[in-house]
Amino acid sequence: MAATVRAKAMARRRAGAGLCREAAALESLSRAVELFEQTGYGPELAAIRNPDRTSLRNSGPGPEADLAQAQHATRRSVLWQLRVLAGWLPVSGARMVRAAGAAFELANITVLCRRLQEKAADEAGTPLRRTVVLPEYFELGGLATAWPRLSRAGSLAELAELLRTSPWGDPGSPEDLADTLAVVWIRRLAATAPQTRSWTVSGAALLAARRVLVHPGAETGPGAGVRPDPDTRLNSLLQPLIGGTWSEAQDLGSFRAALPAAVAPVLDGVEEPGDLWRAEAALRARIEEDAFRLLRSGLPGPDVAVGAITVLAVDAWRVRAALAAAASGGGSEVLDAVA
Repeated sequence: MAATVRAKAMARRRAGAGLCREAAALESLSRAVELFEQTGYGPELAAIRNPDRTSLRNSGPGPEADLAQAQHATRRSVLWQLRVLAGWLPVSGARMVRAAGAAFELANITVLCRRLQEKAADEAGTPLRRTVVLPEYFELGGLATAWPRLSRAGSLAELAELLRTSPWGDPGSPEDLADTLAVVWIRRLAATAPQTRSWTVSGAALLAARRVLVHPGAETGPGAGVRPDPDTRLNSLLQPLIGGTWSEAQDLGSFRAALPAAVAPVLDGVEEPGDLWRAEAALRARIEEDAFRLLRSGLPGPDVAVGAITVLAVDAWRVRAALAAAASGGGSEVLDAVA
């Protein structure tokens, strides 16, 4: 009962769609951050602002670094809420929270992989050009699965070996690592929280669509995506969720036809690969709607905890979209798509 009360209280401190739209209309990242300080994200966001409250501290050069730091603060806020909630739940519920929290361990692993790639390139005399700001690692506490061991990896080969002997398993190539481990995560989440299964299957379909239909660095180009090797671990992980014939698709139409009938509607409204972001935004809106139903369940239990965690996660995504909109001068097509 206490855990249910706590979960509902956490969800009430979300920013909400209305405040996110208000923040997105601003023309200043600093003003948007100040607006969100009124919500449950306040402590983490306040911690990154300078005393003059007009800029962010220790963010690095350029507005991209400021935005990345603010967005990372929203993720830290959600992680902290998960860590607190895990302490209130019985063992079975805490297992579910750890499965949800594995998304943050996955983020740490992805950042570590990128840093090790940069290290290897520097040592080879062919330094990589960093296109995004790499965030700090999340402090996982009791939600960690294998991060204390993985964080000690000094090379890509060592990281891959440590992953193989961890619950994450074989990550495949460095290029496949993020996608492979993402599917490991959603399968683990669906196994511990059956309420999420339809969401995770739809998410798996969109991940596969991006790999097949969208060439890295391009927004369009039917058939120009990655031709997946059917023998990779990634494909074997996706097989129970969405089958395997999707990997042979040459365009959006054949990809849609290859999906199970119950999954194909996730692509409704998508006319070309460049529109996949709309499907991803629509999926988040659907997940949020389902999560609110779980949160309003009449009886205490796992439905409420799953609903609260999911509502917070989608809310944090909205906040990050709003921060990005404010940093770029106001207005968000992504938020408009889920209004």
